[in-house]
Amino acid sequence: MDNHDNMQTVPSDFIDGVDSEENEDNAEVWGRMFPLGSSFIAVDLTKEEYCFGRGENCDIPFNTATAKKHQCFQAYSKVHFKLIRKKTSTGVHVFLEDSSSNGTFVNGEKVGKGNKQVLSNNDEIALALKNNKAFMYLDLSIDEEAGLPDQIKEKYTLTKTLGRGACGEVKLAFKKGTCEKFAVKIISKKKFSIGGKHQVNLSNQVMTEVKILKALRHPCIIGIEDVIDLPDVLYIVLELVEGGELFDKVVSIGQYDEPTAKLLFYQIIHAVKYLHDQGITHRDLKPENILLATDANETLIKVTDFGLSKFVDAGSIMKTFSGSGQYTKAIDCWSLGVILFICISGYPPFSDERKDIDLPKQILGGHFTFPKQYWSNISEDAIDLIKKLMTVDVKKRIVLSDAINHPWFKDEDMLSKARDLMYPDSDGMIPPIGTPGQKKRGLEEAEVPCPKRTISTETITPPETPTP
Repeated sequence: MDNHDNMQTVPSDFIDGVDSEENEDNAEVWGRMFPLGSSFIAVDLTKEEYCFGRGENCDIPFNTATAKKHQCFQAYSKVHFKLIRKKTSTGVHVFLEDSSSNGTFVNGEKVGKGNKQVLSNNDEIALALKNNKAFMYLDLSIDEEAGLPDQIKEKYTLTKTLGRGACGEVKLAFKKGTCEKFAVKIISKKKFSIGGKHQVNLSNQVMTEVKILKALRHPCIIGIEDVIDLPDVLYIVLELVEGGELFDKVVSIGQYDEPTAKLLFYQIIHAVKYLHDQGITHRDLKPENILLATDANETLIKVTDFGLSKFVDAGSIMKTFSGSGQYTKAIDCWSLGVILFICISGYPPFSDERKDIDLPKQILGGHFTFPKQYWSNISEDAIDLIKKLMTVDVKKRIVLSDAINHPWFKDEDMLSKARDLMYPDSDGMIPPIGTPGQKKRGLEEAEVPCPKRTISTETITPPETPTP
C-alpha cells in the first residue's frame, strides 16, 4: 500500500480547479496525471509534449527524495516515456511513446521501447514493472464529474469504476489537496424500497448504522473515511485496498499452503470477533468480501461490506429494521468455516455437481467431506477447526472466542508474522482493541437470511439441528 504521508501533492489552486501561477497565460489544461505511487507527483497537462524520466532535463523528472529511495529508481531510464498530443484525421489523440529500457506499461501491458500507444481516459501507467503503478491519465474532454453533487466534487475527484454490485457502484477517488486514494461506494436510495415500488424513508436508520461502522477501528477491517448523505444518494468513502479479493487470489493460485492459510485466517477471525464484540453480525462473509492489501501471499487482509449489504436488500430491509427474523453470530462462524475450507483445498465444501445429494440438502445437512487425495497433507488441527465452525447444530458450533484459542493457532512463527502485518509500528506490543468486558451497542442483532445464492461460495445457515 502506498505511503501517502510522503506523497508529493499539487498546489491548492490546481486542486480547486483554478489555473496555477504557471498557467497564467490561460493555457488549456487538456489532461491530468494523478499519482498512483508515493514516488510521483500530480501533473497538470497543458503542453503538446512531455517527457518523464530519471533525467534532470525531463519535463517531469523523477527526482524527489522518495523517488530516489524507491526500489525501482535505478530501473527508470533518463527519458522513460513521452506524452504527445496530436491532431489527426480522426480527432485529437494523446500518445504514450515508450523510451525506456525496462518497459512502460499501460494497464499492465508492456508498450515496448520505440512503440507508441494511444491513451484513453483512466488508463494506468506503470514503470519498469507492471505492478509499479505510477500515474493514472485523465482526459479532461470527458466529464467524469457530470451529475456529481458539490459535496463530493469539492472534496474528491472521482475517476474509474472499480466495480458494481448489490451495494451500488464503486469508483476510485482522489482526495483534493493530497491525492490520497479512496474507494467511493455510491448507493441509490431508490434501493430503500419494498419490491421497488413503495419508497421507504430509512435515512435516519441507515445513517445511525453507518456512523457505528465509521467508528470501527481494527487493522483487518476496511476503514470508512467519510459519509455523505444526500436526499437520493448515499456516498460512502472507504479505505482503498489494492491487492484484490481473496476469492480471485484462490482462483489464480489454486489453493494456499496451510501455513499461509493459517496466517490469513487468523487475521480474518480476529476481525470478525472484533465486529461481534461491537454487537455487529457481518451476515455476508465470503471470499469476495475479504480483501488483500498486496499481491503477496502473506499479506494484511481487510474484511469489508459488513452491515452494508442489508441497506440495499429491498426484499428484507423492512424486516431487518423492524426486528423480525433471528440471525445470530453463529452464521458468521459457519461462513468462516466455509472460507477456511476453500483457502486450504481450493474448492468449496458443497457442489451442485454432486449427484447423490442436491445442493440445498448438502448445505442444510452439513454434508461435506475431506477426501484424502486433497486433504492428506493437511493437519488434523486444521480439519478439526473447520468441523467445529461448520457444525450444523448452532448450540454446539464453536464460538469465536474459543476458535481463536484453538490449537491450530498455537504457532509462534505465524503469530509473529500476524503481529507484524496487523501492528507494524507496535514494536511487538499489540494494542488493546475495545474495552474488555464492555460490549458496545452496535448494529441490531436481529438479522434476516440472505437470499439463496447460486455461486460456489454459498454459506446459508444450516438448521439448528441436523437434518435426519
